Amino acid sequence: MYYKKCNSSKNNELFIHQIVKTERFLDPNDIYITQGYKIEPFAHGLNTPIGIAFTEDGDLLIADDGILSGNPKVLLLSKGNFKLIADGFNVPISGINYRNKDIYVSHRGVITIVKLDGTKQDIIKGLPSNGDYSNNKVDFDLDGKMYFGQGTATNSGVVGVDNEWVPNCSFFHDQPGSYIMLNGQNFETKNMLIPAEEIAITGAYSAYGVPNLQRFEILKGTIRASGSVLKSNSDGSKLELVAWGFRNPFIVKHDLYNRLFVTNQGYENRGSRPIANAPDVISLMIPDTWYGFPDYSGGELVTLPKFAPAGGRQPEILFTNHPSVPPKSFAVFPPSSNIMGLDYNKYPDFGVVNDMYIAEFGDKGKNTYTEVEDKLHVGNRIAKVDMNTGEVSTFAINKSGFPAYIGQGGGLSRPTDVQFGPESAMYVVDYAVTTKENPNVYIPNTGVIWKITKT
Repeated sequence: MYYKKCNSSKNNELFIHQIVKTERFLDPNDIYITQGYKIEPFAHGLNTPIGIAFTEDGDLLIADDGILSGNPKVLLLSKGNFKLIADGFNVPISGINYRNKDIYVSHRGVITIVKLDGTKQDIIKGLPSNGDYSNNKVDFDLDGKMYFGQGTATNSGVVGVDNEWVPNCSFFHDQPGSYIMLNGQNFETKNMLIPAEEIAITGAYSAYGVPNLQRFEILKGTIRASGSVLKSNSDGSKLELVAWGFRNPFIVKHDLYNRLFVTNQGYENRGSRPIANAPDVISLMIPDTWYGFPDYSGGELVTLPKFAPAGGRQPEILFTNHPSVPPKSFAVFPPSSNIMGLDYNKYPDFGVVNDMYIAEFGDKGKNTYTEVEDKLHVGNRIAKVDMNTGEVSTFAINKSGFPAYIGQGGGLSRPTDVQFGPESAMYVVDYAVTTKENPNVYIPNTGVIWKITKT
């Protein structure tokens, strides 16, 4: 997901105005699900739930990202009742995890440990999350090391008029994770900051309006790199760079064999350096490796014709020296899938153990879909990934082929997370629905959690 403002305050101007509360129409019969399974509503009346985690008692922790209300919060659902655990986080919360009675909350620029009594302690602060994408949900390996993804400042390495955070954070830009040499391209836009100067010239990996002055400019890498995977001790100490070259590594998660997989949301056709037809991918983590941002998409150079916007300019590479050849992707999803939360099946009676199930949010800026996109099953579904082959298949999707906010049905809207919980069941987090008029205006009280079980 793409959050527009550079400001870590909980009261920034990001929030989409609320409209009248309404009851969301829910009908599991509107959802196609793989034969042998059933889906039913488990909890409803939420706003914009972004992630869930279960406690050792089987209670459900729910994170609301705060996009609708302006106040991100963590709730506890126990015995059918909701209880507020903590609120007042930076917008947005991007994920939660639970370990040893501690709730790990990832919110813009910060990772916070929250106790079940609501006590909060920030363990990592000052992450480079002032741009398009934030730091994301944490995960732990068998040794207790904490891993998380850090998103980029921009769509594809150049700050431009698509970055609405510029007026509040004009100094901000992407930072590499190792030494790089720039090609020296500059990009012209209408000047957002100084109206008297009609044109702003911005270079790659530079602040808005700051050009690259020469070709072969060398930039030094930093630990807190844009588009990176970082790790630390569970208390936030000893922060290290694991790998970089991602765009938005929304989820890093170890499978049941302790292999670390990373999701990466692909480029969009926007900004000073638009890139079209970029897939979302899942990669197996190889430490000390560069994964291709800003010059590769899914392991392919963006200079290939298929990445050129219709009627637009063919993207050129920004780096003269690539740190490495990016590894091949483990699994590939269609452009605009917007892959988000995931989990691995741990129950033999549910299905193949260790298969991955992943939520696809879908295109966040559209309120119409084409017949071609419908047939491709782009987003707004739960996908299954065969962890032996990387093959992606549809596990659950609306029978109409359209999300609930388009077809006005009672099925899935914008899934944000998948987690396995008690009773060999899968739980699916589903974002608030939007209006027909504006796909980015969310309706309060319409977030849902679904439960899927084997029949």
